[in-house]
Amino acid sequence: MTHTLHRRGSRASLEQDYPVLCMVAMGFNNEGAKPALQEFLRIAMRHNAVNLGSTYFNVFQTSVDEVIATTDKLSQTVFSSKEDLIEMLKDLKKADLGISIIVSGLVDVVDECCHAAGLQRHTVEFSLGIWGKTEKLPSDDILEVTTMCGHAMVPPKLVESVVSDVREGKLTAEAAGKSIAPKCTCGVFNPVRAGELIAAMAAKK
Repeated sequence: MTHTLHRRGSRASLEQDYPVLCMVAMGFNNEGAKPALQEFLRIAMRHNAVNLGSTYFNVFQTSVDEVIATTDKLSQTVFSSKEDLIEMLKDLKKADLGISIIVSGLVDVVDECCHAAGLQRHTVEFSLGIWGKTEKLPSDDILEVTTMCGHAMVPPKLVESVVSDVREGKLTAEAAGKSIAPKCTCGVFNPVRAGELIAAMAAKK
């Protein structure tokens, strides 16, 4: 299972959101895996990754070099275009890092990307949604932003605040999306998609 499994939104919005994880299996391939985890991040940067992170930092918190230097057990990135994802997957196939690669997104689109890269997926996992007292949850449009951080480090009130700032002209939507990104240490928060979602919320009366 992955913390990137529960992202919400319309099909059109999710077609611009592709988190990719490179994760070791403890006790199987974790020893000596650091160079491969680092190469994963370098490949991601070559293909227009909109965010990436190690176990400890993302590129909105520190430099790319430090993210690559500190990766340990897990490297993560996110793309806002399937074309970039396809090129990333092609290079990962060539690199043959020996570590599991997990791609989240719309299943049919991810399948299409895998086929375009000459790959066959191994497994599919689905989120069954949220159960319980769902009336206590924030609104759906807020959840579309907050669920891009699978560890719940992006608070709904922060999203509401930046939406208000954009509506009042204090902040651009693009800047608002980037301002939230440091909260998600993993580096799977998509600031490009967030900016578009925030712009849509700010445009509402």
